[in-house]
Amino acid sequence: MPDEPTEETAGEEEIAEPELLTDEQAALLAVFEAELGGGVIEHADAFGTLVVRIRPDSWRRSAEIAKTKLHCDYLSFVSGIDWQPMVAPRSNDDGGNDTSAPVQPTEMTFGTAGSAGRFQVFAHVQSTSRHHGVTLKTDVDADMPTAESWTSVYPGADWHERECAEMFGIGFSGHPNLRKLYLPAEFEGHPLRKDFALLAREVKPWPGLVDVEAMPGDDSPAEDGSG
Repeated sequence: MPDEPTEETAGEEEIAEPELLTDEQAALLAVFEAELGGGVIEHADAFGTLVVRIRPDSWRRSAEIAKTKLHCDYLSFVSGIDWQPMVAPRSNDDGGNDTSAPVQPTEMTFGTAGSAGRFQVFAHVQSTSRHHGVTLKTDVDADMPTAESWTSVYPGADWHERECAEMFGIGFSGHPNLRKLYLPAEFEGHPLRKDFALLAREVKPWPGLVDVEAMPGDDSPAEDGSG
């Protein structure tokens, strides 16, 4: 049986042991560490995929390493992350609260390999010949959100970075033309930021939040209090 908590250990949270990397993941990580040194901030396993967090000034160089040293010839995607909690919708007139299910976090939390703040850019690359892949991520300053463009290394990053710039408001230095993909030129705001107000959620409750009507012959009131 586990030891009973003592006065010294009472209230202390158990610290989870870091997940071990596979031999293949360790070999991929070793290449980045050898080439970038301090440019590698943190790493972790995410459901069998190696995730490596890179310093912003080594972001473009990490793409070169992935392509030339690890033979990752296929760029799957480049996108952004906004770790800020989503703004809660306004309450209904009857005092109810339209919230999504499951309940959204109220404090900023970070995913695999951590983050320095609200915004990050991440990308996934794979080798079609050696059948391995890696997800790379880098921190982006919240006041001046910009990352180095990967277009000179992976030309396919052009479209992905344009989408990220449009939806998250993250710029990419060195990109040839960050013109919009979806929205009209006069559109203001970035729809995938957590503080962007979604009108559909303001006007109508999020799917899954519905009133439950009583079954025939059931005298119990409905959830909306009308029964």
